[in-house]
Order: sequence, then structure tokens, then C-alpha cells
Amino acid sequence: MEKVLSIIALSGLCAVSSHAERQYHFVYDLKNMTEAQSYCREKYTDLATIDSMEDVTTLINMADRSRMVYSDGYNNRAWIGLYDDVDSWRWSLSDTSYYKDGETEFRQWSSGEPNNEHSGEHCTWMYDSGLWNDAPCAWQYKAVCSDVRGSNVTFVLTDASMTWTEAQSYCRANYTDLTSVRNMTENQKVQELIPAGERVWIGLFRDSWKWLDGSNSSFRYWKLETKEPNNSHGKEACVAADFGQSGGWEDWNCDFERAFICSSVSVPVSKKAMKVMKVRFETQDSSLDMNDPVVMEDILKKLKQRLRHQRLNDDIKLSWRKQPDGKVFHKEEKKTRKKSSPKKDEL
Repeated sequence: MEKVLSIIALSGLCAVSSHAERQYHFVYDLKNMTEAQSYCREKYTDLATIDSMEDVTTLINMADRSRMVYSDGYNNRAWIGLYDDVDSWRWSLSDTSYYKDGETEFRQWSSGEPNNEHSGEHCTWMYDSGLWNDAPCAWQYKAVCSDVRGSNVTFVLTDASMTWTEAQSYCRANYTDLTSVRNMTENQKVQELIPAGERVWIGLFRDSWKWLDGSNSSFRYWKLETKEPNNSHGKEACVAADFGQSGGWEDWNCDFERAFICSSVSVPVSKKAMKVMKVRFETQDSSLDMNDPVVMEDILKKLKQRLRHQRLNDDIKLSWRKQPDGKVFHKEEKKTRKKSSPKKDEL
């Protein structure tokens, strides 16, 4: 049996929390979106989130356009942290009790779909073959509604064609909702309702543009002149700001190489609130030196990743606090109860 070594950092982890302010950093090295994100996450917090016109103005004043000249002629652009999450599909009927494990993830996409070919393809229709495709929500088709009564579900085809949003409203007003397709059996039932050569709306839709750092900011600054986002070069799932035209945003193919903007958090000293916490780690490897700077840095990175996933990374900063002997970690000694020695009878 492997020995589990319990190691403790006594008063070792410092968490600094504050109402932090975002700072921006232009990087003029040419990188694609994935490379830019990796760089920003290593050096700062993430690719930039932009919350307001005040932030846009700040970036316009910071931008050095002479360093954003590209061989393809699309100068003055820099990546920001907004991206089109092409896989963020969810059902109009959101009641979790309606789905068993794995049923919200059931998909029957046609080959190569979803591809956002026409830009803004945030809604889903089904072919008469039973396969699915993404399409602009403003297109008009008939729809299939679900009428849910307890454990019984009836699928109903509408008589009229309508947009996806109109179909959702119609189904909610007259039945339960636009239909969710939870498995292959239901997919076949819906397919049987589709007239030959036609297609119908189902209830799957895409919650599209998101910030890489997990921010829920709804601020957008798309360029109106080119009707952005327009997907003009195909599969444009990333965003660059054009500082040649007032910092307006354009969707771009993520493989293009551009300058980029990182963001980090500035914590005013007067606003810092520090909390020191005791942490304990267990390891199977008794030879591992927990006080090795490389090991400690790796642990901090993993803790920061967890904070980022919980959307707390901008507010909390972590560091190790050394003890008087210069170490952070000490092996935790197990306390054992000593047995009392039996008294000897006197002769």
C-alpha cells in the first residue's frame, strides 16, 4: 500500500480580495487568437474584456497604429477576448426535471454542421431526413411544439411558417414549448411529422458571443458600416477591434495573426483585504519536495485556474506566506496517544 504523505502549509496561503479595476496591455507580437489567449493567461489575466465606451476610448488612446501593419492589408486590428461559442447550444424548454442524464446533450447534426455559414445561425431546424442544421433565426419555417402532460409528450406540427422566435412564442402560448429532442426515439417521432422536402424549427438555440475570462458583460461595439458580425470570411468566431475606425469590432477567422490586448487587475493598496488560510495537501509521492519553488508555483497556477472557472480570479490574488524558518510547507505529524505504563507491584 502506498504511503499517503500529509503536508500542511501553516498560515501559508494569502488571498487578497478587493474591488479590482481592470488594466489593459497592448502586445504587438503577431499571434493567432489561441496563441494570444495563452500569452495573456500566462503574463496577465486573459484577453481583454471591454465593458463600456469608456474602455473603448481608453484603448483608442493607448493603441499604437504604426505597430499594427499587416501583410494582408487589414491594418490597425487587435484581438480582444470576445468569441463566438459555436458549441453553446441549449434547449428552449429549460426545466431540468424534463431531462434524464445526457439527454440535454443529444444531437443529430448533419455532416459538417453546425457551421454558422450565413453568420448569426443561432437556431436549429430539422430536415425531413431527421438530421439537423443551424440557420438564422429570422428565416421562416413550420415548427414542432411539445405538449408535455406529466410523463406524456405529444409533438405537434404548426400549420404556418414563422421565425424561430415567433415559433417559440406560439408553442409556449398554445402548448408547452418548442420541442426538445432528447433521444433518437423522439428524433424519429419529430421526423415523421415533417412533410417531404420541408424542414421545421426545433427548440435548440445558441447563446453565442462570450468573453473568454467568463465575464457576463453584455457590452458590444460592433462596426455598423460592415454590418458586423458578418462572417464574411467564413467561420469567423473571434473578434478584433479596428483602431483605424474608432475601435469598432469585427468578427474574424481565429487563425489570422494580429496584435492583441490583454487585461489584468489593478488592486489599490488601500482597498486590499488580506486573509491568511491554512491549507493541507496529501500526496502519494513521499519524495516530493513541496517547498520546491517550481512545485509551489504549479500549485498556485492550479488554484488560480479553479478561481477563474468560478469567475473569481479578478477579485482574488494568491501567494504563499513563509514561516519563520523560511519554509511554506511542513510535514504534518500524526498525533498518537501514549499508552500509560502499568504500575509495578512493590515487593
